Amino acid sequence: MYITSVTLFMLVLPVLSIVIESAMGGQAISLALAGKWFVFWAIGIRLLTAGVRQAAKPGLTAEGILGVKDKASWIVVRELGFANISIGLAGIISLWQAGWRPAAAFVGGLFLLLDGILHTQSKKRNFEENVAMYSDLAIGIVMAVYLVSLL
Repeated sequence: MYITSVTLFMLVLPVLSIVIESAMGGQAISLALAGKWFVFWAIGIRLLTAGVRQAAKPGLTAEGILGVKDKASWIVVRELGFANISIGLAGIISLWQAGWRPAAAFVGGLFLLLDGILHTQSKKRNFEENVAMYSDLAIGIVMAVYLVSLL
């Protein structure tokens, strides 16, 4: 389920949204259009859903992704969930408030890039942590390219 949601939110749905809007609007695919949909899906929807899951069921992240079995870690995972919910909501709102998009891309992209770098330090990554690491790094880079294109 985890790999499916990551693939949908970070690749399939943003690309599908870009293609549909481009075809329906008669506009060329651009970095601005890609940024719009990657911020919405990869930052907004992905982080919101991850945050809700972390806040409601912190053990899934603590044990399943990070390999931490101590329930004392759950308070930190819940706080991470609240941060993810907040960043995710900014990404979602950016679909209707375009002025929010660069800030959501910056905050969400930097968060995911730093998180991905942190995952590289783990010597005993499991499959789920590898998925998190590669997807976090990829979206961090996509957001950096989008933000540089705005300069």
